Amino acid sequence: MSDITYRRLGRSGLHLFPLGLGSMQFGWSADEATSQRIMDAYYAAGGNFIDTADIYTIWTPGNPGGISEEIIGRWMKARGNRKGVVVATKVRGPMGEGGSQGRGTVHQREGLSRRWIIQACEDSLKRLQTDYIDLYQTHFIDPHTPIEETLSALSELVRRGYVRYIGCSNYSAWRLMQSLWTSDRRGLEAFVSIQPEYSLLSPTRANFERELMPVCAEYGIGVIPWSPLGGGVLTGKYKRGAPLPDSIRADENARRRFSEHTFDVVEALERVAERGGSKPAQVALAWMLEQPAMTAPIIGANSVEQLQELLGAVTLRLSTEDLAEISRVSDWERARTELEN
Repeated sequence: MSDITYRRLGRSGLHLFPLGLGSMQFGWSADEATSQRIMDAYYAAGGNFIDTADIYTIWTPGNPGGISEEIIGRWMKARGNRKGVVVATKVRGPMGEGGSQGRGTVHQREGLSRRWIIQACEDSLKRLQTDYIDLYQTHFIDPHTPIEETLSALSELVRRGYVRYIGCSNYSAWRLMQSLWTSDRRGLEAFVSIQPEYSLLSPTRANFERELMPVCAEYGIGVIPWSPLGGGVLTGKYKRGAPLPDSIRADENARRRFSEHTFDVVEALERVAERGGSKPAQVALAWMLEQPAMTAPIIGANSVEQLQELLGAVTLRLSTEDLAEISRVSDWERARTELEN
């Protein structure tokens, strides 16, 4: 792709392609050969931001976690392109098949304690076959560990050269502010980014737009949302009144989003897409890229063809009228009123 503007991640020194490549599918719904072809196509298009997590994907039988990181590591080593890729991974969830509890106590291979953060980072480095992680993120909060301990451990990783920048995922506005305040007060490394769930249909959209978005804009925090297509609903593959197709995530990620409001939004995307000769998913992503404080939504793909369609959003420019129509139809106040009635 030509004339792509890479976006600075908050106030960090990282500049990202406008769409990040998520890797939850790697080793799950996309085998390793397919995963490598997807990364090849993304990189060839100018993509430089690959997001993963140590726990991907422990919820599948026989998977202890770390599989996605291993696939990415083998790909970078084979291609010799480590310096051209911004690698982001996460720590917090339980590593090892079988859940997070053991013998009545909290599992020792999870959390945000100093002991586990340093061990987990070293393990991720080995799986990724790299000397450093560009963006190391806390996957979600750990209520059992003081934020000072977590930030101190992350700062130690930066001092050792294991990590370049730190970020967080799935934090509320007050948790993010607590973290920023603690970093400032204690002279510790501060989060440069947050990874929230955010889309036109996400159940957390209201909280993000009312609270997190202003914080990120004010304090220069990069925003790299997950599930920007609402679990696939915003692709237009689900139709009003039609039965759900047989897909891996239909029940868990799509059914809960279905309502008259949902299909009003999808149909608005379809109208805009038809006028501009694009696809609904491209329109949804292009809308998101116009939102305040937005850096790079994280997309997932099970095939090269699916990825290439989504990449079309990077060069899609929506008119003021199109943006206004999508924002009006998808307004979360309207959706809340519908649910209440």
